[in-house]
Amino acid sequence: MRIAFLTAPEGVEQVELTEPWRAARDAGHEPVLVSTRSGEIQAFDHLDKADTFPVDKVAGQTSADAFGALVLPGGVANPDFLRTDASAVSFVKGFFDRGRPVAAICHAPWTLIEADVVRGREMTSWPSLRTDLRNAGATWVDERVKVCDHGPNVLVTSRKPDDLDAFCATFLAEFAKTQARV
Repeated sequence: MRIAFLTAPEGVEQVELTEPWRAARDAGHEPVLVSTRSGEIQAFDHLDKADTFPVDKVAGQTSADAFGALVLPGGVANPDFLRTDASAVSFVKGFFDRGRPVAAICHAPWTLIEADVVRGREMTSWPSLRTDLRNAGATWVDERVKVCDHGPNVLVTSRKPDDLDAFCATFLAEFAKTQARV
């Protein structure tokens, strides 16, 4: 399965990109880095610059049709940049419109809120997003990972980097179920 990993040009929490990427690749999937600009993205380790990574596709020049699933890494700045970019928001919404699975960790649900796809969903996130998610119509839970299939697609959410092992195992299992139905 081709899996889109959507990040802003800067601000993604590096471990929330690299660990799910490695898990997807090791499971035989094709991870593809999508951003709002071509070139490279700048990852961060909390507030410190970390590594850069080459962009494979630009959000405004591709669509959910090209992918089987979407992973949204977090970081505080990353989803804040993404939710102000119409092409990124449209790209994310496309996965929900097509019933394709989505996995989001940490602050990434901010982008989902902007895409107006959390209403009626049960999900988790970094604790500071609890009120934002509730105000957008979601039910927030404090769990390592939450799978919600009460909507047009499977939505896997997780709280923080400490939950990455559970997040990766869960989204890979859910993506495999979806792939088996296709």
